[in-house]
Amino acid sequence: MPVSPASPSTARAINDRLALGLLQSEGPLTANQLKQLTGLSRPSVADLVERLQGSGLITVVGEAGAQRRGPNARLYGIVADRAHLAALDVRTESVSVVVTDLLGAVLAEASAPIGGGAGTGPAVEQAVALVERTAAEGGVQRLHTVGIGAP
Repeated sequence: MPVSPASPSTARAINDRLALGLLQSEGPLTANQLKQLTGLSRPSVADLVERLQGSGLITVVGEAGAQRRGPNARLYGIVADRAHLAALDVRTESVSVVVTDLLGAVLAEASAPIGGGAGTGPAVEQAVALVERTAAEGGVQRLHTVGIGAP
């Protein structure tokens, strides 16, 4: 079965995710550091930096080293408050919620018992209310993603 190469848009998406993963795990990086860590060409890194800046996912957060100046010294970092996430841990008798920014900083967390005898509908309503309340306590007006885990 022949394998076809990735389309340009697929390759861009893969490269963007790779760069975002590195910025999340390594912290702010220069374009040259991104080039070295990803193995991408200088023009490809320049394009992805421009794309990610244009989408508001990354921004210049400083310069690398006091001796260096200019575009090559720019440190790029993830804009942590660009989106917010909630994670739910649903148990038989309780639910826990954590609301974070894109870098995983916890903005708010809460737990509450769930009325077991009330049925599924009311339990879901209680969980949704807890998510909304916890997000508001963390200063978050809109959640980008909600992940739910259950044993």
